[in-house]
Amino acid sequence: MGMEHMNYCMECGTKLKMKPLKGEGEVPYCEHCGTFRFPVFNTACSMIVMNPEKTKILLIKQYGRDDYILVAGYVNKGEDAEAAALREIREELGVNAADIRFNRTHYFAPSNTLMINFRILLPSEEIHPNEEIDSWQWFSLAEAREKVRPNSLARDFLEGMLDGEYHFHDDRYGASRKQ
Repeated sequence: MGMEHMNYCMECGTKLKMKPLKGEGEVPYCEHCGTFRFPVFNTACSMIVMNPEKTKILLIKQYGRDDYILVAGYVNKGEDAEAAALREIREELGVNAADIRFNRTHYFAPSNTLMINFRILLPSEEIHPNEEIDSWQWFSLAEAREKVRPNSLARDFLEGMLDGEYHFHDDRYGASRKQ
């Protein structure tokens, strides 16, 4: 899988040319700006939200869709991923997390996004969801595995955390996902 490059400088619009950069190989270069241009992508975080005993997982429904998904959101410029995850929990669920642990990252091509996944423990099962969440439910670990959207990155993160072994299915993400 080759790295996808942009064709035009995002600063000035000049067509980029490939130029060798020591230790990096051929990299897009803007002769007008005199600068190498590396790939640009979005950064987001998704959270596997658990109760304090780690016996249940919270899944949500959003945007009028029927599938259960993980709580997720984009990382703002200048914001650490952990801070973004905690902010999203505070905004969407109306609670402060008791604990945060990094799980894994995966690049999600359909939205050109590096997804950073965390496990979040809440202080209790009581939440106060905002208007972004259509519905939500606490599930046992086995139920969450069954209920989370099929053929999704959310499922791959959830199964990986539960099994201790990650298998990403990039070829399947587009099938059940409308962009």
